[in-house]
Amino acid sequence: MNFLRGVMGGQPAGPQPSGAETIQKLCDRVASSTLLEDRRDAVRALKSLSKKYRLEVGTQAMGHLVNILQADRSDSEIIGYALETLYNMISNDEEEEPEENSQKQADDLGVQFTEIFIKEQENVTLLLSLLEEFDFHVRWPGVKLLTALLKNQCAQVQGVILVSPMGVSRLMDLLADSREVIRNDGLLLLQQLTKGNAAIQKIVAFENAFERLLDIITEEGNSDGGIVVEDCLLLLLNLLRNNSSNQNFFKEGSYIQRMKPWFEVGDDNSGWSAQKVTNLHLMLQLVRVMVCPVNSPGATSSCQKAMYQCGLLQQLCTILMATGVPADILTETINTVSEVIRGSQVNQDYFASVNAPSNPPRPAIVVLLMSMVNERQPFVLRCAVLYCFQCFLYKNQKGQGEIVATLLPSTIDANSISAGQLLCGGLFSADSLSNWCAAVALAHALQDNLTQKEQLLRVQLATSLGNPPVSLLQQCTNILSQGSKVQTRVGLLMLLCTWISNCPIAVTHFLHNQANIPFLTAQISENLGEDERLVQGLCALLVGICIYYNDNSLENYTKEKLKQLVEKRIGKENFVEKLGFITKHELYSRAAQKPQPTFSSPEQMLFDHEFTKLVKELEGVITKAVHKSSEEEKKEEEVKKTLEQHDSIVTQYKELIREQDTQLNELKEQVSSLKTENEQMQATITHQLSQIQQHKDQYNVLKLKLGKDSAQQLSAQAEGAQVNGLQSEELTGLREEVEELRKQHAELQVQLREKDALIDKLRSGPAPPVEGIATSSENNAELLKELETLRSKVQSQTAEIGQLQAERRDLLKKVETCSAMVSVPTAAGSTDGAGDSGKIAELESRLVALMGETEKLKEEAKSSLESRAGLERQLAEANSTVAILQTEKAKLQQEVADSKKEQDDLLMLLADQDQKIQTLKSKLKDLGEPIEDEDDLDTRDQFDEDEDEEDDEDDEN
Repeated sequence: MNFLRGVMGGQPAGPQPSGAETIQKLCDRVASSTLLEDRRDAVRALKSLSKKYRLEVGTQAMGHLVNILQADRSDSEIIGYALETLYNMISNDEEEEPEENSQKQADDLGVQFTEIFIKEQENVTLLLSLLEEFDFHVRWPGVKLLTALLKNQCAQVQGVILVSPMGVSRLMDLLADSREVIRNDGLLLLQQLTKGNAAIQKIVAFENAFERLLDIITEEGNSDGGIVVEDCLLLLLNLLRNNSSNQNFFKEGSYIQRMKPWFEVGDDNSGWSAQKVTNLHLMLQLVRVMVCPVNSPGATSSCQKAMYQCGLLQQLCTILMATGVPADILTETINTVSEVIRGSQVNQDYFASVNAPSNPPRPAIVVLLMSMVNERQPFVLRCAVLYCFQCFLYKNQKGQGEIVATLLPSTIDANSISAGQLLCGGLFSADSLSNWCAAVALAHALQDNLTQKEQLLRVQLATSLGNPPVSLLQQCTNILSQGSKVQTRVGLLMLLCTWISNCPIAVTHFLHNQANIPFLTAQISENLGEDERLVQGLCALLVGICIYYNDNSLENYTKEKLKQLVEKRIGKENFVEKLGFITKHELYSRAAQKPQPTFSSPEQMLFDHEFTKLVKELEGVITKAVHKSSEEEKKEEEVKKTLEQHDSIVTQYKELIREQDTQLNELKEQVSSLKTENEQMQATITHQLSQIQQHKDQYNVLKLKLGKDSAQQLSAQAEGAQVNGLQSEELTGLREEVEELRKQHAELQVQLREKDALIDKLRSGPAPPVEGIATSSENNAELLKELETLRSKVQSQTAEIGQLQAERRDLLKKVETCSAMVSVPTAAGSTDGAGDSGKIAELESRLVALMGETEKLKEEAKSSLESRAGLERQLAEANSTVAILQTEKAKLQQEVADSKKEQDDLLMLLADQDQKIQTLKSKLKDLGEPIEDEDDLDTRDQFDEDEDEEDDEDDEN
């Protein structure tokens, strides 16, 4: 304990040991002590010495401290002392302001200790496992130590954490810690962890980082929050910047909608705190990261759409038009709105409808342009307004037309200030920066819009009282010739080049002024200073545009005459050299990098991003146009016309070949379908033939069987017929007829007896008096007549009775004959009546059964004959279908042969055309023109493929 008191500040007697000796003793104590308390006290002493004796502690105690972390994990206190000691050795943070050299040495020392610590990857893995401990004295120093390691050797530590199982997940758990100090230091740790490592950024994002960070920002008060909000925003920027996967995940997770409350600033914008300004800066940067022009167009467009739909753009425009907003926040808001509306028609239309809260209300575009052309406004604000105006017009022909329309005479309103008036005012003001900004803004109103270029030629300006108005084009050239500042002349030349490029009408208007070309050639041919080289290059570009886009409508300034003028006054080589001054300028390459104009000073604003694209596009074609002679141009035009003709011919042949290919494909499809149908029909026919054969076999078998059975049945039927004579049904009918005749005979006998009785009465005497009959002679005569009539009736009835009796006798004979036949004795010779009736019943039943079987056999034979007839009909139909298919196949083969013959003729024609084209191309090559043979190669390849396919079809057929 005396040793520890000496170390901890006691007053021992004798000489004091040096720091290195003390640290050596403490390290020995840590390594050799068996008691945990002794090791803990030694580590605590090392911790107290680690800041003052950083080098000695780091070189002697690092290994012992790592052993403590491994061996004494059960004691959180000693683990916390060890982690803090390691942190003091590795961390480069200094509370006091050190000298520059000492700070550099300290930084180097921290890096060296970090390299030693992470040389063994198990040390980092051990540290990650310690972060799982919930004890504050372990977790907090562990977070700080890992953060220090990442600061000193970020890439190496990131690699170890990336391959460690659940390494990133353990660190993400720090954000859920209820202790704010650990959560806040965890944010700092994740900031260092996610720097420049896309893989870790993706893992952190998919560990639900966006949700947690946005929740923390909301809990802390959004933009009004403190330093914790700033740390969360910095971590979000690390996760989203240059990481398209995370940006898409952020958008798909509907996190853009949660950004809207960040920008809800109140009406009282006075007294913004520095932290709020910083937070809003970072929030605006996050919005810009999602819609940055360097992102993929599809991702940017979807984010812009989401920002409009959720109201984020409207909220930003509210800040844009609010009063009392700090200048730097206003500038960054303008830049953010610029990129949110860039290239999005819906957002651009909304921005055009935004009005400033003034009396009377003015469009936001007009208010912003007023700031741009006002030289008293801050430089960065003016640059932001210019960028906003450029983004508003980017791929927005509707907006371009609206801006140009404010300059036309028919739409000018004298009572209000328009965008066009502000641009003209800035174009001709005394401030060179306003000149440049107005010229570039007006050039963007004409970018890739031929209609507005022609419309702008109508603009007339009143220069002074009493003088006639001049066109805007002429006024630009007048100011250019007056020798103003370089920035002004560069802006005007960029405007003129953008205006007349790809617009022959504007070129004609420009050349119509006789003083323009002499002024430009004079500017190019002079030997001026370094600052004027850029102006000379732009003048050369303007002259080259006049040559390249000249339609030869002016006799004095045709293409040929302008080239002769360049050759005599300037020289072709000198002209091309001056033209190259543009791309060689330092500010040109800087402007070509990104659309936003970012300049450190107003003097550096010389180039516009879109103009650099135009220069890159025109430089080569202008150089070729200047070097070509008139004869070469004529030959080139002739060759172009010939090539166009040949191209048209080839195009026609291509279309014809495409049509024939289509027809061939259709015919092939028809042939294949017919083949398929033919195969199906053949299969059907084969199946039907097999069925027919089966039915034939069944029919023959039935026929044989029927032959045997029918023979037996016929013999039995013959015997039965001989025995019976008549069938049972006929016997029954005869019996019924006999009974009816018997009844009739009985009735006739009764009638006959009554008649006989009446006749006997009449014959025996006079009839007694009858009521109603007179006894006179007349009555007797009538009675005699009546008697005669009765006699005749009796005679006729007697004859009928005799006839009926004869028929009765005949019938009785027949019945007796039938009875005799039925009563014939059997083979056994039985004559018994009961036996005879049994035999008759048995014969009748056998006869009925045989007749039923005969009827069944007749029906089966009839159905077999009908099915055979049906199959024969189907066979005949199939044979006819096959014949038709064979005929159609022959026709198709003939059509294929004709098509092949037509293609052979076309190949002969194309061979002739190819020979002519090769001759012309050789001429073009002699003239130095590059020739591309892709179309011809494609055509020949197509013909070869068609020939191969037709040969394959012929082989198959």
